[in-house]
Amino acid sequence: MSDHVLDNPALASLTGPHAHFAERRGRVLRYPVDVSPWVGLPEDPDADDWADLAALAGPGAQAPLPGFRGEVPDGWEITFTLDGVQLVDDGIAAAPDPEAVRLTAADVPEMLDLVARTRPGPFLPRTIELGTYLGIRRGGALVAMAGERLHPPGWTEISAVCTDPAFRGQGLATRLVLAVAHVVRERGETPFLHTGAGNTGAIRLYESLGFRLRRTTKFLSARVPERLGDEQVVGI
Repeated sequence: MSDHVLDNPALASLTGPHAHFAERRGRVLRYPVDVSPWVGLPEDPDADDWADLAALAGPGAQAPLPGFRGEVPDGWEITFTLDGVQLVDDGIAAAPDPEAVRLTAADVPEMLDLVARTRPGPFLPRTIELGTYLGIRRGGALVAMAGERLHPPGWTEISAVCTDPAFRGQGLATRLVLAVAHVVRERGETPFLHTGAGNTGAIRLYESLGFRLRRTTKFLSARVPERLGDEQVVGI
């Protein structure tokens, strides 16, 4: 078992505050595919767990394995890997922002467009259901946003932090991170976030705001085999 809920935050979320989202097969859980790609895999997955993950994802599908450090079984193909870091609140100056507005389902088309242009990480049609999302508009257009994603007990991840390229350099992302952190703190929870280990500029910014490095991690994805063992087709 993990020593801390943040060691396996997707599993902790899907067995905790986000249990109502969980699609489960055996010990493996995941979010609906239009909410989040994150999968809750046990710390010590056995052959049955891998079979259950394959059944959930489907033959030939991509299965994200955030934080997984072991070996995938024969027949699985690693298709993506990225070194990452996890940072936690260590005294950030969280504060509401007078220009930030709460985004709703009606704003999702604009949010998806902003994400497609800035690529902060996965944001899907129902990701907004995971928590509070705040945005800043200029001339009526959404130009920056940030919100909540994973929700292990007592913690909330800040995610989807992005700014339209034409409005960068104005501190909008910083203001939104602090505003979302304020929302999290008001619930008595602690903010945390993830970013790529090579994204040194973002890491420096987050550390300057009062986040500290908690651990390194990995983001990876693997392709589910079309067939497993004895030519048995994988399926739900």
